[in-house]
Amino acid sequence: MDAQQRQQAYYTETAAAYDAAHINESSPEHDFALALLRGVAAEQGFQSFLDVGAGTGRGMLSLGQAFPAARICGVEPVEALRLMALGKGVAAEALTSGDANQLQYGAGSFDCVMALGVMHHVAAPRRVYREMQRVASRAIFISDLNNFGCGSAAQKCLAHFLRACRLWRPFQFIKNGFKFDKFSEGDGVHYSYSLLDDVAFFEKSGWDTYLFATRPCPGDSLLWGASHVALLALRRA
Repeated sequence: MDAQQRQQAYYTETAAAYDAAHINESSPEHDFALALLRGVAAEQGFQSFLDVGAGTGRGMLSLGQAFPAARICGVEPVEALRLMALGKGVAAEALTSGDANQLQYGAGSFDCVMALGVMHHVAAPRRVYREMQRVASRAIFISDLNNFGCGSAAQKCLAHFLRACRLWRPFQFIKNGFKFDKFSEGDGVHYSYSLLDDVAFFEKSGWDTYLFATRPCPGDSLLWGASHVALLALRRA
């Protein structure tokens, strides 16, 4: 069983407890990110959204309440999570199975394509970014981790030193038993990931980027102080 299959098995087993484990006061970052997105979407006049890795439907329901006339779709590969979303009121025709590496929508199908807490579960995030860029006509919104802002001061210093020396990935590979993925009971299969490492990727691809800390960020550096961040990318005219 590969890492993707193990992750799907994990979510199938834990689907009933997913919301209790991930949507609570100790994990406020994605709700904060959704509030940011709703504000941007209202100002920009977005009329259609795609939620990649929609899970139990939190993002879709939030946007649906704020924009009842909008077209809101989601892609979620785990059937057990889709069933949870349907039970919460997500329309069956709006939520489909699928692969984030090969989205089943045409170019420019949605004003905004989003992903909340998904990318640190993905082995090759930039493949997914390219699909999101293809399908999005105006904006991409991602809320996720910055692993270089997590942990104690000593852990951060070590992580930043290894990052500066381009040794962070080899270090993680060895630390994880000669593999890049790791497993925890609270998060399943995941990878060491910082959304901030991919800002330049979006900018070079023709998108203007805006960054937000989605948890309190001590100091004046997102890279050092923010454990969770959101990225808004707007397509250049």
